[in-house]
Amino acid sequence: MTFDFRRPAFLAAAQAADDEKRASELEDQLISLFDQLRDPLLRYLSSFGISTADSEEVVQEAFLLLFRHLQTGKSRENLPGWLFRVVHNLGLKLRNQIRRDSETRANAGSEDFVRDPKPNPEDRAGTAQVKKHLLEVIKALPEQDRRCLFLRAEGLRYRGIAEILDISLGTVALSLARSLARIARAAEHYKL
Repeated sequence: MTFDFRRPAFLAAAQAADDEKRASELEDQLISLFDQLRDPLLRYLSSFGISTADSEEVVQEAFLLLFRHLQTGKSRENLPGWLFRVVHNLGLKLRNQIRRDSETRANAGSEDFVRDPKPNPEDRAGTAQVKKHLLEVIKALPEQDRRCLFLRAEGLRYRGIAEILDISLGTVALSLARSLARIARAAEHYKL
């Protein structure tokens, strides 16, 4: 029996080809996910009050973390959900950092000027008026829509709301969408 010295080199070449193929598949998957989820992720981050440039940075960082996650062979299950969770956490972290930085800058010269943190009478009256109007809108909702809205506000998920009210998941989604659209139209009137 003779020893073939070329065999280890062949195995190494085959391994390198497999690695290259996996890297190419990973790259294709990441590009596809980026094309599919970039805009929804940026829209989601806009609700955090983060600038567009900072939102772009957060999305880039999330995809870098996803690349590392997949490269190490971790779970590929529900990658869109994974990305939204990571973007959510990074967005919160950035928003809190921005707030701390702005408070630090604001407090730097605050020894000379002390402002009463309570709202002035005009602001209180305006807030009360808006609150009253929004409560009227909520009271005018159909009973089922109102119940769905209150349960969602309590933190229940759609499935839990459907079970509690004994309605379908689609009915819950439609009811909440309808309610939120009415509230949004009312809030738009006040430029909230």
